[in-house]
Amino acid sequence: MDHPLNLHWFLPTTGDGHDVRTAITTTDTHRPAARTADLRYLVQVARAAEATGFQAALTPVGAGCPDPWIVCAALAQHTDRLRPLVAFRPGFTLPTLLAQQAQAFQQISGDRLLLNVVTGGDPAEQRAYGDFLDHDARYARTGEFLHVLRRAFTGTPFDHHGDHYRIERGGLATPLTTPPPIYFGGASPAAEQVAARHADVALMWGEPPAAIAERITRLRALAAAHGRTLRFGIRLHVITRDTTAAAWAETERLLQGMDPARIAAAQARFARFDSVGQRRMVDLHHGTTADLEISPGLWAGAGLVREGAGTALVGSHAEVAELIRGYAALGVQEFILSGWPHLEEAYRVGENVLPRLAPATTQNHPA
Repeated sequence: MDHPLNLHWFLPTTGDGHDVRTAITTTDTHRPAARTADLRYLVQVARAAEATGFQAALTPVGAGCPDPWIVCAALAQHTDRLRPLVAFRPGFTLPTLLAQQAQAFQQISGDRLLLNVVTGGDPAEQRAYGDFLDHDARYARTGEFLHVLRRAFTGTPFDHHGDHYRIERGGLATPLTTPPPIYFGGASPAAEQVAARHADVALMWGEPPAAIAERITRLRALAAAHGRTLRFGIRLHVITRDTTAAAWAETERLLQGMDPARIAAAQARFARFDSVGQRRMVDLHHGTTADLEISPGLWAGAGLVREGAGTALVGSHAEVAELIRGYAALGVQEFILSGWPHLEEAYRVGENVLPRLAPATTQNHPA
């Protein structure tokens, strides 16, 4: 490990409980949330993550989520060090306006903002928002959005005439002294080109180590072609217990909460997505409950009912720490972790796994 690791947590803004839940929709009627994710509860999760050594917390964006900017602005007033990783949809607002939002957020949070760019992978959801661009056009717009956003951060007036944005004498009135790092995920060729040209951290959903190594090699080459370097991050759930047997027993308990009708409904929804990353997640389990340990210690069961990140590291605390070290050895430096319920699991992972990774981790290391 040549560089310190950054370990982050997740804020379940659509609800929480003791089973696997969807992250960005409210359509999972088969399993309603046991805990409402009101501000009081999310503050508890954020403070647990902060207290146990996580550096940031990802807040999701989607049709079923409360607005991440508003949620994170509120949470920033209840934490001291935890950095909000705010997800947003490029194209749903102007990059010049988002630059102002970022500047205001930095002022009220003490420069703690991180940005997670989510281009979107569900055409039905995109159309419901009023966005009718196809897959590759959305990524082209994202690339142009990020180009304009970085120019706006400089505080130098500029003009821009592109395919999606036209700016005349735009930009912030004063420079943004601490521009937020940009996290970006996407597995298609169009997405990887955007990451290579514009991202600070290229995010991936959890796949077996060989697949992650292949993607890192390709992304490094793409970034180098533009004279850039990337950091790499991975989004994973964690099921860690005192013993290996207890951890795998928990996966069986979670599976019991996924009746066939719930799995079928989720897989039907995922089938309409044009997201390459989502397709890669589905290909790990093919919608069946058999053979879900797709790599030693990597369980694909969450993806049966949950969109996006669908895999979990499973094992004893020492085994999970070793699995994280394995990904770090491939070049992954940023780990966005989660578990159900997010409050209790923030303590469990933070108190039992993070200390086993020290001194590889660093508190508030710049992203």
